[in-house]
Amino acid sequence: MNLTPKEIVAYLDNYVIAQHSAKRTIALALRTRYRRMQLNSEMQNEVMPKNILMIGSTGVGKTEISRRLAKMMGVPFIKVEASKYTEVGFVGRDVESMIRDLVVNSISIVKAEQEEQNREKINNYVINKIVEKLLPPLPAGASESKKDDYQHLLAVMEKRVESGEMDDKIIELEISKLNVEFDDSGLPPEMAKVQESFSKVFASINKEDNKREVSVKDAKILLRQEASAKLLDINSINAEALRRAENGGIIFLDEIDKIALSEKSNGRNDPSKEGVQRDLLPIVEGSSVATKYGTINTDHILFIAAGAFHVSKPSDLIPELQGRFPLRVELESLTEETLYEILTQTNNSLLKQYQALLAVEGLSLIFEDDAIKAMAKLAHRANELTEDIGARRLHTVLEKVLEEISFNADEHNGEEFRVTATLVHEKLDEVVENDDLSRYIL
Repeated sequence: MNLTPKEIVAYLDNYVIAQHSAKRTIALALRTRYRRMQLNSEMQNEVMPKNILMIGSTGVGKTEISRRLAKMMGVPFIKVEASKYTEVGFVGRDVESMIRDLVVNSISIVKAEQEEQNREKINNYVINKIVEKLLPPLPAGASESKKDDYQHLLAVMEKRVESGEMDDKIIELEISKLNVEFDDSGLPPEMAKVQESFSKVFASINKEDNKREVSVKDAKILLRQEASAKLLDINSINAEALRRAENGGIIFLDEIDKIALSEKSNGRNDPSKEGVQRDLLPIVEGSSVATKYGTINTDHILFIAAGAFHVSKPSDLIPELQGRFPLRVELESLTEETLYEILTQTNNSLLKQYQALLAVEGLSLIFEDDAIKAMAKLAHRANELTEDIGARRLHTVLEKVLEEISFNADEHNGEEFRVTATLVHEKLDEVVENDDLSRYIL
């Protein structure tokens, strides 16, 4: 978490081209959260997060900026679409389910960290269980020399199991039946508890261990789950996960423009839109939400809302909700130069991905600079002539250019293939300029 705004922006520059204003705004919001955690508890409660509203067309980097940030900071993060929620009383998901989803994500992060910290204990548990099945125990009256030999055999077998040498061996494994896990993040906590009670009843109906014949390789996976359940403190994991979700959680609320009522609409087309906004309001401004893992307070969760706002505008949201997103940033549309930089300067760019994929077939793929510029130019042209989908247009452009060589790659093992500007124009010119073709193909 202790990264300066400059360091955060520098990290984002490796994955998202341009959009400097959006990067700076989000970097400051995250740094403010770190600063808040250094204050005394009384002042911490007074400092509220500055929620952000990102305005920009699809494919310009709104989601990518938020997703990369959450990954870098290791904080609980979920992306949800505002359009899938409905007002209370209508069929659909209630807005509180996004908080429950965030808690589930936080638990998975904390649990993964705990498993990493206890990796040696978990590995020892797994290896010992498998070795017990591969080497039957000594009889009670065995001599000391037999015991010494047995200990030596155990050590050898442990190394063989750990190295994977015994992965193909079949053993009979007894896996204790664990409670059935339900995906209940969309359910109210009362119903989730009822469902969990049912799972315990079903688990107790047959208390016998589940005996199965599995390979040693599969046994390692099954026993790792059992080891985690036995060795990790689930209560402390849940408590830490709730704390992190409360103080470091980020919810990316996409398509918020879809629940705004534009001036052209009289509100009768979808009566639940304003209701969803009113249901969102207490969540965004701060309230307590009950989950099956405990109650979470949403006061300090950072909400990043995003939308294209082509039909509606931010002022079409209800005033109370507008006020809860004080930081607004407009993302720029992508130019031809920006699309070129996206292809050449980002880590794990599409060009690098295609080169790596075709290298699997033994084919060396080389993109000439003129060809990259031609693809960027034609992608930009297609965005102008049809719907502007930003950098996502590069996926369809590249796929169209490389379709034939990708299909026949297995016939060119050990060869080199150069993508030239001539090839790009040959594949795309007609498609881009023909309005009907570009709408259906690009």
